[in-house]
Amino acid sequence: MERIWQYTALSTEQFEQLYRQPLLRYAEYVQLLPASESHHHAYAGGMLDHGLEVVATVLKLRQSHLLPATAAPEDQAVQADAWSAAIGYGALLHDIGKVAVDLEVECLDGRRWHPWHGPLENPYRFRYVTGRDYKLHNAAAGLVFTQILDRDILDWLSAYPTPWYSLLYVLAGQYEHGGVLGELVTQADRISTAQNIGGNPAKALKAPVRSLQHHLLSALRHLVRNELKLNQAGAAGWLTNEALWLVSKVAADKIRAYLLAQSIDGVPSSNIALFDELQSHGLVEANSEGKAIWKATVIDGDWQQQFTFLRLQPSLIWADETRPTEFGGTVEPVLDVEPDQTLPLAPIVANTPSPPAPYESSLHNSRSSEPPGIYPPEADDSDYLGPLLELFEMPDSDQGVALANARNTTDQNNDLGKHFLEWLRASLQNHALIINDSRAKVHTVDDTYFLVTPGIFQRYAMECQEQVVHIDSTEAWPSVQKSFEKLNLHNRKPNGENIWTCQVQGPRKRGKLNGYLIKNPLELSPDGLSNNPFLRLTDS
Repeated sequence: MERIWQYTALSTEQFEQLYRQPLLRYAEYVQLLPASESHHHAYAGGMLDHGLEVVATVLKLRQSHLLPATAAPEDQAVQADAWSAAIGYGALLHDIGKVAVDLEVECLDGRRWHPWHGPLENPYRFRYVTGRDYKLHNAAAGLVFTQILDRDILDWLSAYPTPWYSLLYVLAGQYEHGGVLGELVTQADRISTAQNIGGNPAKALKAPVRSLQHHLLSALRHLVRNELKLNQAGAAGWLTNEALWLVSKVAADKIRAYLLAQSIDGVPSSNIALFDELQSHGLVEANSEGKAIWKATVIDGDWQQQFTFLRLQPSLIWADETRPTEFGGTVEPVLDVEPDQTLPLAPIVANTPSPPAPYESSLHNSRSSEPPGIYPPEADDSDYLGPLLELFEMPDSDQGVALANARNTTDQNNDLGKHFLEWLRASLQNHALIINDSRAKVHTVDDTYFLVTPGIFQRYAMECQEQVVHIDSTEAWPSVQKSFEKLNLHNRKPNGENIWTCQVQGPRKRGKLNGYLIKNPLELSPDGLSNNPFLRLTDS
């Protein structure tokens, strides 16, 4: 809120009327709803965070434009506040139609809530509409935006036809008619989305249409959607809660055949060169050795088989669309170990995904407090948004400092446990770690946090490689796990064992998760907890 005010340069009274009050009304309507089901900001409160990020970002971008572009300076000065407000409102409300048509919200008494009923005032739960039209929310914005922008604001803004008309076009989803306002909102939306899901997927999806990168992505999306079998006997790919695993040779051969059939030039003739191209463009994830090829074992009941894979982010293929049902078994990466070496014993986790809930969240209390601070994304050298992101360099917030310390500083005492704890706190605070989702490595049960092992330690070892660079790659995450145990922040079972088991039980799937039960949840986050209704602690 403070940063938005700085970008507007308005008096306290003007900012209160034109920005703060609409932002608070927006918070009352979106509450703890996510911005998407499985793409960007797909967590409780994600829509509020995304909305505020896009407003702060677009107002910063607006500072580089004198509007209207062809007007005399004195006319630009007269219209400046109206243009800024219209641009800010377009950013804030670009996804507001989702609360009307993408989500079904049910109050505690069983009544269905619609945004035209007014702000949510009672506990509620929600679920995404099955088979929804992903473009309908643009047309539905008109059902909601007059609840956010009051009569005085609309009277004032409508007196400036050019920004007013541009705003109406953008709220209707007709960005091509929204002029510079539509362009700025689109840029700000991309920046917020890219930072939340990681720069590479957005970079790939927006690559120049004639680039090899674009053709490789198009081939991957076509093959996965139309040709390759997934999650079954004879399949060439498996979709888990963390990644899409494609059998490397099958994928490479089919990609090459598809591109050659499209008369695409520059297609690598060897698989090794093709793997290098995929990796260099960020289309596949690197293993612990920095290579594109992963060895992993597919386990489905009594059947298991080892393959060499390419590992992709599912968002590259399906973006914000509905994904296929996840694999009911597990795909476990294989660590290359010399015959005379043995790995430390570690708990074996049944990585069965948590079932999709009939409603995406348990009952939430209404949230109408002031929105949190806004932190526009930091630049990434490989991100196509780099030039835009450079506009947002600013002093680190407390949260940014915590995350930077967690990722970039090497503990002089080599205390992995404490560094892991810093990283965990920061990642929960900025939602880099999702809680209580089928992909999550952190859940809430019995009014505290449950850390899934080995997944949470493997993720740390992958993200903070500079902290484990001195450790053999096969021993990295077990070393982190042992260091965490020495902090003594977890409860032990009555028999003295560290690892607890949770039963996952939903309408269609069942499974087990092993992990650590934190003694005091405030050690990780001051936020209140809402237990995952599909997890039950089986140990006592």
